[in-house]
Amino acid sequence: MQAGNAHYRLDSDLPTTLAVFPLTAALLLPGGRMPLNIFEPRYLQMIDDAIAGSRLIGMIQPSLDGNLRPDGEPALCPVGCIGRITSLAETGDGRYLISLQGVCRFRVAQELAVKTPFRQCKITSFAADLGEDKAGAEVDRPALLKAFRTYLQANELEADWESVSRADNAILVNALSMMAPYGAAEKQALLEAPDLKTRAETLIAITEMALARENEDFGSSLQ
Repeated sequence: MQAGNAHYRLDSDLPTTLAVFPLTAALLLPGGRMPLNIFEPRYLQMIDDAIAGSRLIGMIQPSLDGNLRPDGEPALCPVGCIGRITSLAETGDGRYLISLQGVCRFRVAQELAVKTPFRQCKITSFAADLGEDKAGAEVDRPALLKAFRTYLQANELEADWESVSRADNAILVNALSMMAPYGAAEKQALLEAPDLKTRAETLIAITEMALARENEDFGSSLQ
């Protein structure tokens, strides 16, 4: 896996301790790109520390059940994604605009007691994410594109179909998963899918359920 100027090939290329950024309904996947607007002081310090070191942070969602730690901070989902900071711009008003590129997923082994204002976890990386996902060849691309096209039409949205047609299965599935306007539970299900084929199937199922709900809502409004 290449992210920016760095290559990650082995589990030993990845950290065992990672600063994490909890953000609801934010999905970063291996190879994907995520823009972020950083303005909270604790996360500004987290970015400063990351830039001075490995340039890696962990994107993760707060726990879906709403559980809180004793200090009032949300508990964390069990799985997140390591991202490398590939670009950073200062806005002049104290914010950072950064771009993250996904490297691989991780599982939280333990949240650490730290003195930094940002949270840190001991993690286990999904090293298999660093190589080619062989299940990508098994993705039902026509079914995925059909669901995507139907969703766009139902919501009067447009897409760059030329770029979509050129994208390989891995880029297509992960890009559609990241941009899909679904909630935290759906995003976590997409993140935790064991392989690309399963992620594509999960995305199709979620999209079909969203379309069915929209049709039901439309029918109810006519009664």
